[in-house]
Amino acid sequence: MDEKSIYFDHAATTPVAPEVKEEMDPYFDKYFGNPSSLYSLAMDSSRAVTRAREKVADFLGADNEREIIFTSGGTESDNLAVKGTAMALKDKGKHIITSEIEHHAVLHTCQYLEDNLDFEVTYLPVDDEGFVDPQDLKKAIRPDTVLITIMMANNEIGTIQPIAKLGQIAHSNDIIFHTDAVQSVAKVPVDVDDLNVDLLSLSAHKFNGPKGIGALYVRQGTKLLPQMQGGAQEKKRRAGTENVPGIVGLRAALELNEKKERQEDIQRIIYLRDKIINKIEDNIDASILNGPRGDKRLPGNVNFCFRYIEGESMLLNLDMKGIAASSGSACTSGSLEPSHVLLALGRSHEVAHGSLRVSLNHSNTEKEVDYFLEELPKIVDKLRDMSPLYEG
Repeated sequence: MDEKSIYFDHAATTPVAPEVKEEMDPYFDKYFGNPSSLYSLAMDSSRAVTRAREKVADFLGADNEREIIFTSGGTESDNLAVKGTAMALKDKGKHIITSEIEHHAVLHTCQYLEDNLDFEVTYLPVDDEGFVDPQDLKKAIRPDTVLITIMMANNEIGTIQPIAKLGQIAHSNDIIFHTDAVQSVAKVPVDVDDLNVDLLSLSAHKFNGPKGIGALYVRQGTKLLPQMQGGAQEKKRRAGTENVPGIVGLRAALELNEKKERQEDIQRIIYLRDKIINKIEDNIDASILNGPRGDKRLPGNVNFCFRYIEGESMLLNLDMKGIAASSGSACTSGSLEPSHVLLALGRSHEVAHGSLRVSLNHSNTEKEVDYFLEELPKIVDKLRDMSPLYEG
């Protein structure tokens, strides 16, 4: 196996697919017009944006393309959904419900509303596999609850929440429901009506599209205040000249992932995921799987804690063997704090520090997985031999 050749961190970001890059390329120089202008060059850009908006709407099962807002990515989509809805409905109430294991784009936005605009936020606990209990959601609802935001699938441990049931609870109480589906789109079925959602966030770079482009689905009739002031783009919901090459790339990435062979390949990814899980449990003692098994877990997600070692040391040793993996969310990789997700599962600080996330994609092979499974036990053994706490 060639060194520096194995990428197992697709939950952090993915490479732009060649087909996507090819579709984007003309919009950097040939069709560079501002889609808000009226001359022919601008119309080429405008038509490309409209075509992409229609594709996103169709992919999500939206009623029409007017329900799609293009953003700079998942973080902006989450901010716009949470802040925009909360601020639009603050006269009705100032209570929000979310979970303890949301991405920081949601958690920090909720905390901002608490600290600066006097909102109250209920953070629902999760069980030891990362699931929100629908009964907990029902109990948390108050007369002044205006928004519920629960992520569809967790970026660290791969838990797929019962979003349709949670959304049904929200709607039966006349409450707006948002889901962060950044990790779900193109990996599991996503239909806004089946999921009972009013707002849904996605980001292209998680499924072989470009960075810097995402979208927010907003069900028609949902009140939303824009969070960027300026021009009238995106029907006055998101100011700023449209990122036309990125928008084209988002459309192309969705079309690529709709192809039959890509969908069929998900079963191969699930096989590789389960092979890693089973081999680690069989061959490395004191290892703890984080998150559920089977179809309630994202196809390419593996997350373990290994007692008596530090995740950072594990990552550095894997990197020396040519394997790129992660200890959790890429957004917190520079932090010395243990994962808030793992702490919410009940892991101790010491155990949570020894975490490893492997996230697979269509490009990964069984040969790569076998090499990883050969090297990982050696690395764990070496690091444990250096630990004064381990008595193997």
